[in-house]
Formats: sequence, C-alpha cells, structure tokens
Amino acid sequence: MENLSDDFVHSLNRRALEVETMLAGMLDMRLRTGEIARPQRLLAAMRHGVLNGGKRLRPFLVIESAAMFGKTGEPVLRVAAALECIHCYSLVHDDLPAMDNDDMRRGQPTVHRAFDEAAAILAGDGLLTYAFDIIASDGTDLAPHVRVQLVAALARAAGIGGMVGGQAFDLMAETDKPDEAGIITLQAMKTGALIRFACEAGAIIANAPREDRERMAEFGSAIGLAFQLADDLLDVTADASAMGKATGKDAQAGKATLVALHGIDWTRKQLAGLVKQAESLLEPFGEDAATLKQAARFIAERQS
Repeated sequence: MENLSDDFVHSLNRRALEVETMLAGMLDMRLRTGEIARPQRLLAAMRHGVLNGGKRLRPFLVIESAAMFGKTGEPVLRVAAALECIHCYSLVHDDLPAMDNDDMRRGQPTVHRAFDEAAAILAGDGLLTYAFDIIASDGTDLAPHVRVQLVAALARAAGIGGMVGGQAFDLMAETDKPDEAGIITLQAMKTGALIRFACEAGAIIANAPREDRERMAEFGSAIGLAFQLADDLLDVTADASAMGKATGKDAQAGKATLVALHGIDWTRKQLAGLVKQAESLLEPFGEDAATLKQAARFIAERQS
C-alpha cells in the first residue's frame, strides 16, 4: 500500500463514516410514509448486517465516480447507501448454512448466528427492498429519469444476470467445475456486477454522455475482476484474524478459482495488468480521476 497517499486513505475512511452515519439514520425506528410498523428484532438484524464496519468500498466508488463528474451531496450519498444495502444483503444471505455456512463476518458473528436463520433471511429481504426504496423516493433529489436509470441498472447488476446469477453459478461450481471462461463469468457476475454499477452510477447521476457511462462501466469491470482475484489470493495467503472471516475455504471446498488454476505468481501479474488497464480507461478524465486510479491500486494491493 506504499503507493497510496494519506489523502486517499483519509478519504476512504471519511466516506465510510458518512455512509455508516446515513445508514444508521435510515435504519432507525421512525416510520416512513406508507409504512405500518418496523419490527424491532428485524430492524436489529438488519442493523447487525449493515452497521458492522467494513471499508464501504462500493459506496466509495459511487461517491468518487460522481465527484469526478462534478456531482456531490446527499443524493449521491443516498445512492451509495442503497448500493451498500444490496451488498450487505448479499453477505447476510451468502453466510447462511444453505450457502457458504460462515460463522464470522468482519470479525463478528454472522446475522444467522447472532439471531437465527429466519431473521437473517428476512434481514436480507428487507435490505434488498429498502435499497430500491431509497433510490426511488423523493428524498433522493435527482431527476425522475435519472432515478429510473439507477433503479434499472442496479436491478440488473443485482439480479439473475448479475450478482444473484453469479451466486447460482458459484453453487453449481461445487459439483460441476467450470473452466477458466466459466470462472471469469461467475466472478464478473457474483462480485464484479455491483462494482461495475458503483462506477457507472456516478456517470448516470451526472447525466454524462453514453461514451463516458460505458467507459466507467468498463473501468468497473476491470477493478471488479481485480477485487475477486485479490480476494481469492487473500483466501490462500492471509490469516483469519486479518480478514475477519475464515480463510482457506476455497481450497477446502475444492472451489475453482483463477488462483487455484494458475497459481499465486500468475495472479499477481494479472492484478498488475488490471490496474494498468483501469488507469488507462481513466486517462480522458485527467487529474479528476486521481482518486479512482488510487482506488484501483488499493483494490489490487489490499491486505484484508
């Protein structure tokens, strides 16, 4: 991480705090228009799944991609918080016994361990639904057509052709081992789709030209693959205390990953290549893209 500036680390931490604060306010007991009641235990389970630390990388990418196009403020922060609700719902459900069967997440008991499986399922359902509530509501003060585009893009990224479909492929891969192309497709969906959305969202919020939106989506795809490669590498090289969750599970389960297929050295070379690709995609934006370029390096070089 020696190439990362103190300003970048400070910015990452500051954005995480902003998102955490917004999510804490959204997940309180106050009723919103149209709601009948907020069950206290369900809300506690949702808060446990969301307000448990984490780097808030996906919201950070939303905020910084929007800032690159000159858009800042509460509407951007709300879109970032909505994306984090989707991400955290996926983690709550992924941790369930029927999926990855994990006991720890970010150094704390997973939701189904802290509460029970039914509470974890409902907490995930609640977070998924609330994400679209946040973006669609008038509180997210963006033009209606922009909100519609954000809802549609996030639904595609999170759904059958994105994250959920990727999780389905991941479960199938336990018995039907995919080849290299299959692994890349799986990872582009399960992990990469939300990161791609995070980067594209800034361009959508700013009503940027289609060319810029497509360029940011391509940037998101590159760093999304880098994120998964780094994650698979850490599963092999890091210890559980650093990761805040169990490690070595991919190898134990015989899961097909690019690290298992090609080895550690190959993976590190690929990560370096993906960072270069990501940085070159941002060249047209000049100095305005400096933070996102550092984000690409952070994703590839992270230690937890």
